[in-house]
This record gives sequence, structure tokens and C-alpha cells, in this order.
Amino acid sequence: MISVYDCLLAPVMTEKTSNSVKEAVYVFKINANATKPDVKIAVEKIFKVKVAKVNLFNRKGKLRTFRGRIGERKSSKFAVVSLAEGSINFEGGF
Repeated sequence: MISVYDCLLAPVMTEKTSNSVKEAVYVFKINANATKPDVKIAVEKIFKVKVAKVNLFNRKGKLRTFRGRIGERKSSKFAVVSLAEGSINFEGGF
């Protein structure tokens, strides 16, 4: 089990994710080793809200060439968190 503060890396604040805030759905970039129960516990403890559902997805790093050499960007893991009640305020920082 991952520490509560090591589980969530950053909130994802894009135009698409800000439209879903009205429905109490938030997106977070998370640690690659985090599981659904880890994310649920972390969000509930840090933000003091009740989580209804957690969905995870992995985004594979893209292949890129630089000066004739092939490399790969870093892969990342994200969590889509649906809240049962309450909302999250990011104005004070994360």
C-alpha cells in the first residue's frame, strides 16, 4: 500500500476535465503503483469528501525521434474519481 500523499501526484486541469466538475468528477495523475483502493483512501483523507467510484487508465508514452535516435516519452497513470457528495476546492493549492 502506498502512502496517502505519495498516491496522488497532481490534479489534471484541462478544459475537458473542468466541464465534468459540475458532475463531481475529478481527474488526477497518480503513482504508477497505485490501485483503486489506494486512490479512494487518498482522496477521502486529503480532501475530506466521500468517493463513489474510481476508474484508472494508463497512457503509454509516445515514440519520438531526436537527432536520428528513437526514444520514448514517459508513460503515465490517471484516476477518474466520482464523488458521492461534496466537492474539491483546488484554490488553496494541492
